[in-house]
Order: sequence, then structure tokens, then C-alpha cells
Amino acid sequence: MKLSRRHLAVAGALALGAPTLIRSAQAQSADESATVKKTVEDLRTAYLKKDKAALELLTTAQLTYSHSDGRVEDKAKFIEGVMNRKATVKSLEYPDLTVQIVGNTAIVRHLWVSESELDGKVTNTKIGVMQVLQKDGGWKLLARSSFRFPPPPA
Repeated sequence: MKLSRRHLAVAGALALGAPTLIRSAQAQSADESATVKKTVEDLRTAYLKKDKAALELLTTAQLTYSHSDGRVEDKAKFIEGVMNRKATVKSLEYPDLTVQIVGNTAIVRHLWVSESELDGKVTNTKIGVMQVLQKDGGWKLLARSSFRFPPPPA
């Protein structure tokens, strides 16, 4: 193939514009990541406040919610469990939160660090969590899985 001045001009224009396109894509990705993080925070707040309306809005109809003890719940059971929770959750944090976005899917990983109280007994929990959010208008929780960490070696 012969290269003409036109080919070189187009290649040059693309080369000069590439950094701008890359920065634009990175900015969009950072914006989208921030939006996902806000959704995760909204879910955390709704969980703490037992906000049924927010939980309904922030989860998909197909939700599958797995607990660290192996129980798996659908959307209705998950929301029912939050609303009928007997323990008082005193604190809930999500440290080490990371977000990876692939198309209209976000994979969120974090720790679940909480303190709760039931009948005067305080329980501290630290588990690993992976959440999958799907973008359908806004970001919504599609799946959640959690796991316990192995005990420290003796």
C-alpha cells in the first residue's frame, strides 16, 4: 500500500488526538466509578436505616444475595431480612472498596466491618464482600456474595 500525504495527515491527526480521547475515557470511567461508589454508599445507608423504599430502588428484580454462612436470598427475602432484623447495627463500614467497570456491569469488592448488638451481646463482624451492580437507568445491585476469612494459624 502506498502512503499518501492524506494518509499521513490522518495518522498525524489521530496521533495528536489520541491523548485527548484517552483522558476523556479515563474521566468518564472515573465519573462512572464515583457513581457506583455512591450507589454502594446509598445501599449501605439504606441497610442501616432499614429504608425499604431505597432498598427496592437500588436492587434489581433478579437480585441474588449470598451471606457468609452460605444462605442465598432473592430480593424479597433480602429486604424482608433487613426490615425484620432484630439486632441493632451500631456501625457498618466498607473499607478497601474497589470498583471495576465492564460495560454496564460494575464489580465492587470491599470488607464488611460492623458492630451489632442483640440482647445485650455485642458482635463484631469482618467479612469479605463482592457485589455486582448492573446499569439499567442507574446502578442497581444484581448480586452479592460474601465470605469469612480463615482463622489465623495457631
